[in-house]
Amino acid sequence: MLQKIITRVPKRRVIVRKRITAVTRAQRFRRNTSTSSSQGFAPLNYRFLVGGVVTLVGVTSLYWLLNNQAEADSPKSANVDYNEIKKEIRKLMDSNPKYDDGSYGPIFVRLAWHASGTYSKKDGTGGSNGSTMRYESEAKHAANAGLELARNILEPIKKKFPGITYADLWTLTGCIAVEEMGGPKVPWRPGRSDYTDDKKCPPDGRLPDAAKTESHIRDVFYRMGFNDQEIVALIGAHVLGRAHKNRSGYDGPWTNAPTTFSNDFFVQLMERKWKKKNWKGPE
Repeated sequence: MLQKIITRVPKRRVIVRKRITAVTRAQRFRRNTSTSSSQGFAPLNYRFLVGGVVTLVGVTSLYWLLNNQAEADSPKSANVDYNEIKKEIRKLMDSNPKYDDGSYGPIFVRLAWHASGTYSKKDGTGGSNGSTMRYESEAKHAANAGLELARNILEPIKKKFPGITYADLWTLTGCIAVEEMGGPKVPWRPGRSDYTDDKKCPPDGRLPDAAKTESHIRDVFYRMGFNDQEIVALIGAHVLGRAHKNRSGYDGPWTNAPTTFSNDFFVQLMERKWKKKNWKGPE
């Protein structure tokens, strides 16, 4: 599916700066999983090569998606100490070594993405503004399964800094998570509001479904205003985190370093040998 879209992306690569903490996490996870390059995985030094064009396009696209509904001059955002909030978010990132692969980073990125990825450029509905996932009608969408964990983890920060809206907190947390896992700094601005009811919750089905074809992926991302190159760049975020049977029906990490931002998702997709598996889909 994605291979049919990815061929349009230039193959240039560039080495980007990584945080020591991100590299350490990747090396630790690699030791614990001990999968060799002879089994189809790229060597560690190769997996830290990030596609220059893909990275640039991805960050630009993420910036637009997370910020297109923010009102920079919002009076409510003027008295909030965002630097202190960022510090609190960073403290949470690796606060529970027993969770998944030792970091809340991937689920924080997923929360920001799912809150934003319902946006429709055509009529301006959906998206991060309003923090509508607080309401059951959207929280219960199949694509959002498990995200109540991320929302609950961030609740103490919201209580400590009541001036920040949930919509701003979720998107800011996603940006910080990308940066803390070794990715680039994603520009962010405040100004989103929190809706007081669920009347503006987007309909179910606006987020990508892994069981469907590339035409579905294009429909989802074209609705937000992205092109094929931007689609590929954004889907590369699957390098982070893992699937869970009780959420998507699938299980396991996407790569060998699920808490490190890299282009390893594309390396696995394009350079491993894949065989079709006959199965009935996720449980």
